[in-house]
Amino acid sequence: MNYLKRALEPVLRQAAAQFPAVVLTGPRQAGKTTLLKHLFGREYAYVSLELPDMRAVALEDPRSFLDRFSPPVIFDEIQYAPELLPYLKEMIDEARDEAGQFILTGSQNLLLIERVTESLAGRAAILRLLPMSRREAFGNPEAPLAWEAEEDTGVRRVLSPKDLWREFLRGGYPELVADPGRNIQLWHASYTQTYLERDVRSLRQVGDLTQFQNFLRALAARSGQLLNLSDLARDLGVAVNTGKAWLSVLEATHQIFIVRPYFANIGKRLVKTPKIYFTDTGTLCHLTGLRDPEHAAAGPMAGSLMETAVVGEIIKTLTNRGLSPQVYFWRTASGVEVDFLVEAGTKLIPVEVKKGATPRPAMAVSLRTLQRDLEGRVGPAYLIHAGAGRLPLGDGVTAAGFSEL
Repeated sequence: MNYLKRALEPVLRQAAAQFPAVVLTGPRQAGKTTLLKHLFGREYAYVSLELPDMRAVALEDPRSFLDRFSPPVIFDEIQYAPELLPYLKEMIDEARDEAGQFILTGSQNLLLIERVTESLAGRAAILRLLPMSRREAFGNPEAPLAWEAEEDTGVRRVLSPKDLWREFLRGGYPELVADPGRNIQLWHASYTQTYLERDVRSLRQVGDLTQFQNFLRALAARSGQLLNLSDLARDLGVAVNTGKAWLSVLEATHQIFIVRPYFANIGKRLVKTPKIYFTDTGTLCHLTGLRDPEHAAAGPMAGSLMETAVVGEIIKTLTNRGLSPQVYFWRTASGVEVDFLVEAGTKLIPVEVKKGATPRPAMAVSLRTLQRDLEGRVGPAYLIHAGAGRLPLGDGVTAAGFSEL
């Protein structure tokens, strides 16, 4: 499989040159191991802690294990042996000024970060790698987002609407991007099963895998909607607290984004009803039974799938640069709504998403309402659609095809 360049490469190199340890998290199969071997394979030893025999040795005698694999070393899937972290801290403290001693990876974000914070606070740079953005998939990972470029984002490869929806079905995991002939249904089915068996089973909040899988599919069917966890839990016959715990599992394993409503008061953003989007459009299509581009484009999930693709491209592009994107949605008491507000410096970038390929000025009504309500706080507004090209709609609103995002 050909190596596909990732936007995170320069950030990773910089982190390894400045910190004793680097922690790289992200979902299973996002390309963490491939990226690290490509960047550091000649300089670093590589140890996978997912292998049962290696894990057993590490847990039985941590000091001897670490003596055997002295720095610089990559410890892959460190969540399988978190007991190593205090010993790594001890080694780092003995050579605090030496950068790039350890690179750790993990696919369970929240639990791993808790352990890292306890043991390696101030000693480790923490980065995330998500599935490939469109610009990475097409070989231009540094390409700007629409509001970062005066005219063209430089992604350039424009797809027909049918090909665009076919791309959504495939998703952004590197194995599928690199091999267009791969059977995507078989791949996503295997991925889901592996995710359930390896990542979810190890988390204490999940007892019944079948019930959790039902929760996963029900959540996918509600993608892009305001999440009423009480209704979802009742429909599945589980407690609301169980639903909350399972939601945290999906977030911890990087399967979903939680997008909250925007309020000037930051505290309010944390308690109001959020929306849930899946990290990968291919995962969403698999879970909701979408199998062909025509069904995806014309079916009831079309709007949600298009929104998932847009927010995913924004978050993946920024995250894979080493940033922490802040994305919200906007909704008034009267029901006027804008799909996304993206923090960009001192401004908020409004983004409205339409599943069709023919933008019209009337589609920008909610964007103009937001511009009036948040006057002075918003930058240029964008209407993203399934077609191609850029078209000014007036009042600082630009219609742009998904290819120009």
